[in-house]
Amino acid sequence: MRLRVRELPVEGLPPELDGLRIAHLSDLHLGVPSRGERAAARAFDWVAERRPDLICITGDLLSRRRGEALLGELLARLPSDPYVVLGNHDFAVSRDPFSEPTQLAGLPRGRLLADESVELEVRGVRVELAGVDPRSWLAKRESGFLPSDAPFRLLLCHFPRALDRVEAGRWHLILAGHLHAGQIVVPYGKGKLLLAHPGTPYPDGVFRRGTTAMHVSPGLGTTFVPFRYFARPEATELVLRCG
Repeated sequence: MRLRVRELPVEGLPPELDGLRIAHLSDLHLGVPSRGERAAARAFDWVAERRPDLICITGDLLSRRRGEALLGELLARLPSDPYVVLGNHDFAVSRDPFSEPTQLAGLPRGRLLADESVELEVRGVRVELAGVDPRSWLAKRESGFLPSDAPFRLLLCHFPRALDRVEAGRWHLILAGHLHAGQIVVPYGKGKLLLAHPGTPYPDGVFRRGTTAMHVSPGLGTTFVPFRYFARPEATELVLRCG
């Protein structure tokens, strides 16, 4: 497992937010037997030690309802309330035969965003933080975020294709997950074959479209099979820098 601190230049970032630290976690998939539970526990403990400015979790918290108790324990370890969106596995919208609907209507701790945005004050700067409901995404419905003049605007969406769909310049930063960095990856030559999502342009890492940056988390858990191959689970701390 990787615990990674990554500097991320963001175009248009207010100078007051230079050095802002955001913990990005994703794809816990709790409730099914796998090494992902151990990775998630280590990740949450690391975030608790680091005490970042913001904590964001981008979906697929649970694969089965029996993971809810552990989710509550992990959230309780965090030094501040996280901002969270759900993913398709939280509603069992998946081909994974081990997944079941979790009926997760709320969180024991944190702010769950479902086609909602909130405005925060961070270092004296207004920050818009919004989250996409995965059911809207899957139904191809607009999430309905109104225009904002907040100096920094951050969007949480489980699906990395959000980078292709958002209005140009609407968001400074998008955080996403979903793809597990391929989960099972076969290296060849100078490339690699992602067996889980072979055609994706955004497997993990940082991508850009115009003035918008996006970080795609490799995630912590697994689906279909309880292991990963050449696709290490990762908890990431993003250190924002003026672009």
